[in-house]
Amino acid sequence: MRTKFYTYLSVVLMLLFSAGFAWAQDVQVSGTVYDETGTPIPGVSILVKGTTRGTTTDLDGKYSISAPNSGVLVFSFIGYTTVEESVGNRSRIEVNLSPDLSELEEVVVVGYGTQKKSQLTGAISSVGNKEIQELPITDARQALQGRAAGVDVTQAGSKPGSAPQVRIRGRRSFNASNEPLYVIDGIPTVGGLEDINPSDITSMEVLKDASATAIYGSRGSNGVVLITTKRGNVGKTVVSLDTYYGLNEELGRIDVFNGEEFAEYKRESRRATGRYPEGPATAEADAKIFEPVELESIALGRSTDYPAGLLRTGNIQNHQIGISGGSEKTTFFVSGNYFKDVGIIYNQDFTRYTFRVNLDHQINKKIKIGTSTLFTYSLRNGENFNPMGGALAENPLGKPYDDEGNLIFLPTTDGLRTNPFAEIVPGAQLDETKRYRAFTSLYGSWEITKGLTYRLVFGPDLNIRRSGRFTGSQTNARRGGPATGSVDDRFNFNYTLENILTYSKTLKSIHNFNLTALQSFQQDRFEQTTLSVQGIPAPSQLYHRLGDASQITGANTQLIEWSLLSYMARVNYTFKDKFLITGTVRADGSSRFGENNKFGYFPSAAVGWNMHQENFLKNSTKVDQLKLRVSYGSIGNQAIVPYQTQALLGRTSYAWDVNTAAFGYRPNTIGNPDLRWETSTTFNTGVDFSFFKGRILGSLEYYVTNTSDLLAPQPLPNSTGFGGFTTNIGETQNRGIELSLSTLNIEKGDFTWSTDIIFTRNREKIVSLPNGDDIAAGRFIGKPLTVFYDLKKIGIWQTSEKDLAASFGDKPGEIKVEDLNGDGRINSLDRQFLGSAVPDFSMGMTNRISYKGFDFSFFIFTRQGSMIRSLFHTSNNNLFGRYNNLDVDYWTPTNPTNAYPRPNENQEFPKYNSSMNLFDGSFVKVRNINFGYTFNDIALKKLGLSSFRLYSSIQNPFIWSEYRSVHKGIDPETFIDGEQGVEAGAITANVTPPVVQYTFGINVKF
Repeated sequence: MRTKFYTYLSVVLMLLFSAGFAWAQDVQVSGTVYDETGTPIPGVSILVKGTTRGTTTDLDGKYSISAPNSGVLVFSFIGYTTVEESVGNRSRIEVNLSPDLSELEEVVVVGYGTQKKSQLTGAISSVGNKEIQELPITDARQALQGRAAGVDVTQAGSKPGSAPQVRIRGRRSFNASNEPLYVIDGIPTVGGLEDINPSDITSMEVLKDASATAIYGSRGSNGVVLITTKRGNVGKTVVSLDTYYGLNEELGRIDVFNGEEFAEYKRESRRATGRYPEGPATAEADAKIFEPVELESIALGRSTDYPAGLLRTGNIQNHQIGISGGSEKTTFFVSGNYFKDVGIIYNQDFTRYTFRVNLDHQINKKIKIGTSTLFTYSLRNGENFNPMGGALAENPLGKPYDDEGNLIFLPTTDGLRTNPFAEIVPGAQLDETKRYRAFTSLYGSWEITKGLTYRLVFGPDLNIRRSGRFTGSQTNARRGGPATGSVDDRFNFNYTLENILTYSKTLKSIHNFNLTALQSFQQDRFEQTTLSVQGIPAPSQLYHRLGDASQITGANTQLIEWSLLSYMARVNYTFKDKFLITGTVRADGSSRFGENNKFGYFPSAAVGWNMHQENFLKNSTKVDQLKLRVSYGSIGNQAIVPYQTQALLGRTSYAWDVNTAAFGYRPNTIGNPDLRWETSTTFNTGVDFSFFKGRILGSLEYYVTNTSDLLAPQPLPNSTGFGGFTTNIGETQNRGIELSLSTLNIEKGDFTWSTDIIFTRNREKIVSLPNGDDIAAGRFIGKPLTVFYDLKKIGIWQTSEKDLAASFGDKPGEIKVEDLNGDGRINSLDRQFLGSAVPDFSMGMTNRISYKGFDFSFFIFTRQGSMIRSLFHTSNNNLFGRYNNLDVDYWTPTNPTNAYPRPNENQEFPKYNSSMNLFDGSFVKVRNINFGYTFNDIALKKLGLSSFRLYSSIQNPFIWSEYRSVHKGIDPETFIDGEQGVEAGAITANVTPPVVQYTFGINVKF
């Protein structure tokens, strides 16, 4: 029953309005509050309307409150419809609350306003505070993974401070951004979300179809994520403390050869060329191919595990204090937060301090003002630093330290392989990024007349970023050469100014109109200064006195500005809450386009039908909500680098005399004044449902998005003197289905069990290209935007196939690839489509179980059917006997495997080696296991607290994947799109291993 399920949460909420205020004694009212079955409900809120007077029902559902006889008592309880009762001369008021049968009646932020779920006509997914707080996350976007249908969220590696990638309903564009728009408290942001404290967020709404996103025009071309932060409530001041601490440990490690295995692998690489005799190893033969330090290690059985030496136990901690409350005039929410994530690799960590003030003030009955202000300082170490790749390649037979414990810079005589442990010596490397950010939303609201409101919003966003890098002499990058240093200073100021007019009107109680008109202006200014030097005299200077260096190797500044002028009109109409219509039109003018096509116009329309309001369903005991929706509309994309419409100059040098060069300028790019908006047109149909008094509810969506006039570079013949220019070419399509399903499986006494399931299936493809398939760019009609197009490995040539292998120019022990066209030769014509990073489907499932004060939940996420390219299966799988190698099952005459080829000292990389790094990227992950206990109200009274919860959680404890279990990979999750230096669908060669995280925390309210 809902009664028991929500009891303790409601008690916590209602204590916010409890004692602490005194008022005049008028009428003493008492009574009992019952549910629909006549069972008393504890924890119901009773508030004197328009005041801060309040109380809650006790464990028997009874209450007592003093109220004026002219007052109104408001009875509210989570999961039930709010009831208001006039006091009059009554001293006893009994109340029966009816269940609020459907979550579809919840209010949802839709952009420039809110709507009930039952009145929505667009495709919107919501993630609430409960889902966000279940995970100890760095970035709010991580909470969307597996929690919002149609949203693909991937995290590449576990490096602290790294941002996840979000794609809503697939990729549309080749060259323009596929990143969604993030709107925080009504203000679009271009500065990213890594500065936003997830603990401050109360909800996240994802707008997916054209009807929902059209109000943001070109900025919403890839979907919109609306983020609403916490605000104050009328009532007593509430102080909350949320804190957790956790430990991070590696979840698997890339398996490379140990000393003994490396020695045998090196021998085999020489056997393949005749430089080492067949048969068992001998000391005489070893002496000819191993250097003295290697022979010493073989004799002593010494093996150095370099990757292990770079790893540590990391930790994560988060401490937040929040203060909220307010009066009828002013409400406030203030919070301060400290977050730190120490990675499992030395010199990798991320620290963030945030301070937030959200304030709302009612000046009079007509005018209201407010602000949402965020100040952030963060420090990230190791953004571009990772010594793991070098450690994987290091010879385990080398000697890292001398007998006195001093580090040996060259463990072997190989001059290209320095000691990986030298990378983490204090002062050897420094790679830190400091960010300062002030993000503010200021608003003023004026109710001009009943139903007509004007709202002015101003949102300045100031982002200052400073990156400093120092690389000492005793590192692999310098190998004893002069130390280098660099700084990268970035200043970004963006502001949005919006004028919003809304009008609401109800006619004859059956016609409801809501009109919204918008004028918006956004401007962005980005400045960057970079300086790099070589020959820093003292390592202690790091990057702080670059002027003392002996040589300046680079210096540059740049300025990029753009602006966007927009107009929007939207009308929402409902008839008897049964038939719904939404129409939107938006015009965007972008400085990124030339005069010929500066403005783009994007209309959309949607209709909805609440079938449950019809007579044939109105009295149904099984169907609570059933709504059909259809929408169609267009949105644009202008997310390209500014100045593409203009012909730009570049500096060049000319031969002046023998020793002197003259500098001048030449045409560097071709401008395209006819560059126009990339346009996506979406058809969406959906059904929202709720059955059996909310025990089964959710939504099902089907959509088709066609994108035309793609913004992409068009190559030109080299004879023109230019590599190409940006233009509009081709079309793409995304189509898919989405399912969001929530079930209340068991509700019996104090025990409840509920499940949330999210399913997403998206198919993207290129529909047309101006000149057919573009093999050089890897674009093929009918295929996803990026594919893996290569030779297909079908095994290893065996001894019995010696003659056939020779006909292809191969020999036993080498990779056998498929002769696709059967011409007896292997060449570029035998390349084929092997797969794509786009999964067949993704799915998330959350189960929540509660019994009395105990709660238990676990979250599972899966992606199936994608292909990945594992780059460390190339970099660390060269099999030529010089560097260490992945511990693979390689071919020998006595081990005729079909897995990996025979080591060969004469081949720096195996023939057709690119065919060895493509794998099935499917996986199933247990993302989170959470167990907690919430103290009951009796214990809370003794402790003097409003609420108190203890919990423990485990993040990412299990990964099931063939890539891990068979191919010795570690984590197949990677970006679907190229970003942050990571190729689309690729696992980097210098990957940070995934981590399993154990956290312990408390949530307290006073």
